[in-house]
Amino acid sequence: MSKVKIGNIDLGEMPLFLAPMEDVTDPPFRHVCKLFGADMMYTEFISSEGLIREAAKSVKKLDFDESERPVGIQIFGHDIDSMVEAARYAESAHPDLIDINFGCSVKKVVRKGAGAGILNDIPKMVKMTAAIVKAVKLPVTVKTRLGYDEEHKEIVDIAERLQDVGIRAITIHGRTRTTRYSTPADWTLIGEVKNNPRMHIPVIGNGDIVDPLSAKHFKDTYGVDGLMIGRAVYGNPWIFRDIKHYFATGELLPPVSIDERVRISLLHLQRSVAWKGERTGIMEIRKHWGSYFKGFPGFKPFRIRLMQASSAEEVEQILRDVRQFYGK
Repeated sequence: MSKVKIGNIDLGEMPLFLAPMEDVTDPPFRHVCKLFGADMMYTEFISSEGLIREAAKSVKKLDFDESERPVGIQIFGHDIDSMVEAARYAESAHPDLIDINFGCSVKKVVRKGAGAGILNDIPKMVKMTAAIVKAVKLPVTVKTRLGYDEEHKEIVDIAERLQDVGIRAITIHGRTRTTRYSTPADWTLIGEVKNNPRMHIPVIGNGDIVDPLSAKHFKDTYGVDGLMIGRAVYGNPWIFRDIKHYFATGELLPPVSIDERVRISLLHLQRSVAWKGERTGIMEIRKHWGSYFKGFPGFKPFRIRLMQASSAEEVEQILRDVRQFYGK
């Protein structure tokens, strides 16, 4: 298997990508995922309009640590001129690449013709991409879906057209904008894009990668160049390590111990407080507690305490209590 390169970024063989997820993949969580083998990561997606207005929330999302590299900044928007200006702004933060979000299915984004909404206007999608590629010196990549709906799965043609205007890699989520997450991802068209003899850029597959077994199935069946993992990373940054170990040895690693879960939870907390300050850091990490300890019987009282805790010291004590309770 050959190594994967995006521009001059060498990602090795079968790299694993952390999907950009709003309010999840911030710098503290990306740091934890990097520790366990994420090869390429992205910022949370950033509104082009917010960025060019220098809205504080949007600009804050440009933050990343050198240890996270290679890292991409992902932008979204509906106006070509604004997207070009935002891409230049993002480039000034010195990431390794610029990624365009043509895949977000959130209604308020789609209604404006941004994210997956632009799949209703493929010529505009291609024109916007070409303008961004021309405007920046960094590699430009795209994350998108199979099409807008079941009647318009146009990704094979879309991928060719985006490659023709200069993107350096494409990530494809195996659902349309209208497909519910309860419906299994359809990788057949991702495979068609990869096996299209006209395609020469890396094709990364995304959708329903939940463990080492599913990762190997999609890798072996569809021949993609890399795998992007999204929802399965919630509370489970170890998934990158587990998949790589399985690829290399054919062995599944044992379940993550309670001591390890507490250790990484504490590290995540410390990074979150350092980045956002104690009050905000504690508030914003709350969404992770149920995921880190999912499946542990009797965790609910601890979760309630964690959701009510108002200081880092208090959270740390609760996590020590968790370790003691389950370590019996």
